[in-house]
Amino acid sequence: MPEAVRPPYAPEDVLTPKRDMTHGHFRPGDQVVVLKGVAGGELWGDALTVVTPSWHTPTEEDGWRLRDPNGGQQTFVTAHPRYLVHLSRRCPDCLIYLRALEGYLIPKFADAGTVIDCGWYDTVAHDQIVHIADRGNGQ
Repeated sequence: MPEAVRPPYAPEDVLTPKRDMTHGHFRPGDQVVVLKGVAGGELWGDALTVVTPSWHTPTEEDGWRLRDPNGGQQTFVTAHPRYLVHLSRRCPDCLIYLRALEGYLIPKFADAGTVIDCGWYDTVAHDQIVHIADRGNGQ
């Protein structure tokens, strides 16, 4: 995949911060994705594997420790369940969120030749993925 670019304006993520996804929705071994933008008319993101429960400091809620199968600088990260979408199974809750995000983002970035990173997520020093709406709490 070519290097992702940030658009001159990043559309506000109006869906993820309102998503009510409980910790129990995911289980160790689940394959998930953290959706970050659009590429070639489709959503793209980081594919990860759920490993074990882990406290998500930025939200002060139960999160999940995730493993990047490609390794790299941050092989293990922690994320809040509302950031995650199942890849390993087609559950209704994740599909509803996925379709809503597709309907919101894809029309904004119709250029199929550009990989767009909406800039909604950062990984902080303690290897925790943080959505821009969850910044604070010392982040």
